Amino acid sequence: MSEIHNELESCYILAVETSCDETSVAVVKDGKEVLSNLIASQVETHKAFGGVVPEVASRKHVENITLMLEEAVRKAGIGLNDLSAIAVTQGPGLVGALLVGVVAATSLSLALNKPLIGTHHIAGHIYANRLVADLEYPCMALVVSGGHTELVYMKSEGNFEVIGRTRDDAVGEAYDKVARAIGFPYPGGPHVDRLALEAEEAVDLPRVWLESDSYDFSFSGLKSAVLNVVNQRKMRGEPILESAIARGFQESVVEVLVTKAIRAVRAYEAKQLLLCGGVAANRGLRKELERQCREEGIELIIPPFEYCTDNAAMIGAAAYLKWKNGQFAGLDLKAMPQFSLEAWSVQES
Repeated sequence: MSEIHNELESCYILAVETSCDETSVAVVKDGKEVLSNLIASQVETHKAFGGVVPEVASRKHVENITLMLEEAVRKAGIGLNDLSAIAVTQGPGLVGALLVGVVAATSLSLALNKPLIGTHHIAGHIYANRLVADLEYPCMALVVSGGHTELVYMKSEGNFEVIGRTRDDAVGEAYDKVARAIGFPYPGGPHVDRLALEAEEAVDLPRVWLESDSYDFSFSGLKSAVLNVVNQRKMRGEPILESAIARGFQESVVEVLVTKAIRAVRAYEAKQLLLCGGVAANRGLRKELERQCREEGIELIIPPFEYCTDNAAMIGAAAYLKWKNGQFAGLDLKAMPQFSLEAWSVQES
């Protein structure tokens, strides 16, 4: 099925997101108006294990998905037959979790005879920004989440080029590991952010720049440096100084992220910088990026907190790109835990 649709016709996309530990269903009109966006978090469930347990996450998705599909449509104030298409996160993510969403969306697509749109999770994070502002191309996206740290260049709508990525830990993973080292439970990122903003002093920690012309990132060495500080202080019987370590860690991460993002904007002559992903909720990163973009005269777009973490509204926003171009999936849609963002790009007409 590949028919290019008239943008003047209203498009209602029911979107499903189950890539990790949030079950989310949304209805999005014309790729930017959120009519409903339901999220069932599993944080309390996984906190006992110190991280996400894939099998447990999948079972929770199964428990939640049917009721959430019904409630999202009801809350949007439309009927099932009013839907234009069904969208679902195809990848990347945990394969079992993805499968729950893919099976639910495929079944609904078949039952309603509505087009099916397989959607890329990171494209969703990027186009969450379109829920709050119009995007101008070319633009640059800084993606920061639990599993991804990337700089993505978009020359035109729906076309992605990853120019930089993490070579080891993603920034969200590094936050959680550092939080664990200084005694905080999962998820640790918010605890580190809070401590860093409250701290009056900072432990000096390295900045990892890699090659001078590289837009890649590396946080494994920084994480190891934090562990060394913690272990040395324990061996000497000294207090760990959690706040100072948190501030030193966050200052190192933020300086590298912000510096490379702004350098990429300048090098690629991007009109906007988009901040995307769960770590976009980090107040220290938002504050410093806003300050430097203001000084550099760069337009910065950051979605509100509810669209930073995993949610289905962002999937509906990204799926609209495929809807406009009539690029739909078949009922044999597969979950793809290692899905390439560049491969998902909208095909040129």
